[in-house]
Amino acid sequence: MWFVFAILSAVFAALTSILAKIGIDGVNSNLATAIRTVVVVIMAWGMVFLTHAQSGLTEISKKSWMFLILSGLATGASWLCYYRALQVGEASKVVPVDKLSVVITLILAFVFLHEEFNVKSVIGCILIGAGTLVMVL
Repeated sequence: MWFVFAILSAVFAALTSILAKIGIDGVNSNLATAIRTVVVVIMAWGMVFLTHAQSGLTEISKKSWMFLILSGLATGASWLCYYRALQVGEASKVVPVDKLSVVITLILAFVFLHEEFNVKSVIGCILIGAGTLVMVL
């Protein structure tokens, strides 16, 4: 089931890029990010209440709160940079560079989470990096 959700995530991420590039025309990138964020917040809290997950709010540990907040800050910084890049660059070049996050994530997962980094991972990182380079040149 994870694969279905991962594919859907990729499809929605692709739509996000195209819709954002169209919608950001003539709009300050920070304002556009703020509008997008409000929509995401409403949608996320809607899902929390729809699935009755709000009761778990009090059970979240301080450690989880800290890392979720840091993750939110990283997401916000990513979105602000992404929207600015989309505003001044071509989507067909911005998006591949943004997807270098896959390579960076694999490296950070190896360093901080001690996840396995095998030959497949190295080859994949090299291919993604090379593919990105080819696409943006």
